[in-house]
Amino acid sequence: MEATRIGVLGRGLLPLGEPVLRGDDLGVLRGDGLFETMHLRGGRPWLREAHLARLRVGAAAVELTLPGDAALVELLDTVAAGWPPEVEGALRLVCTRGPEGGGPPTVYATLAPVPPTARQARRDGVRVATLSLGVPADARPELGWLPAGIKSTSYGASTAARRWATRAGVDDVLWVSSDGYALEGPTANVVWLTGDTLCTVPARRTGILPGTTVAWLLANAATAGCRAAERMTTPAELRNADGVWLTSSVRGLVEVRTIDGEQLPRSPRTPGLRELLGFPLP
Repeated sequence: MEATRIGVLGRGLLPLGEPVLRGDDLGVLRGDGLFETMHLRGGRPWLREAHLARLRVGAAAVELTLPGDAALVELLDTVAAGWPPEVEGALRLVCTRGPEGGGPPTVYATLAPVPPTARQARRDGVRVATLSLGVPADARPELGWLPAGIKSTSYGASTAARRWATRAGVDDVLWVSSDGYALEGPTANVVWLTGDTLCTVPARRTGILPGTTVAWLLANAATAGCRAAERMTTPAELRNADGVWLTSSVRGLVEVRTIDGEQLPRSPRTPGLRELLGFPLP
């Protein structure tokens, strides 16, 4: 098994025990930063340009000045160099506000093998439970001061939801708005099939994270014989859909097997959609 790698902008690859962040880095103190995680396949990060573009949007939203893309790509290439092409990797790029009191952003990248749990989820699917987010579906985009749909290092709500899922005996969570709409998972977008239409939740209306994997999937849905649409939906409608999945950069496409304990039938579309995305088959 390949070992984790860490590289820091301007310093190159570092031994795992080498310090990366200062103790007063605002990414640690306040979760003030952004990150992107890319699926490394064949030794190359998939959808790298889309991830960097989303990072730029997030940086503008939180007024975080980043190095140019060339420097970021060089860092990613340095960390990924020589990684065995047959080993799936999770390549993460992290950009924090930097030291308290002012200073340049801290930019580093990590690379580790995709965990067995992610590959198992692709094979077996996941059990999810709905969990209220406590706000109406369209509340967050209406707040001009609150950056919505960014991939922030401030992951308190997401980790709390995953801990709740563990206590509830399920694999993942599907956040639901206070007015009853399904939104997203803590680390995934939701996708469902209605007839021959592949759907996902509109990010602009709801403030959810616009996923790179789901965007690619819907853009190429015609290859799988499907139309693509963005729609609002409810958990009840998902239970009656012709297929429900979670999508993310590392897990890829994961079939939802139960929602709140109710069994969902296996979708015959799952193997074709997973193959379309190019993730290794279980």
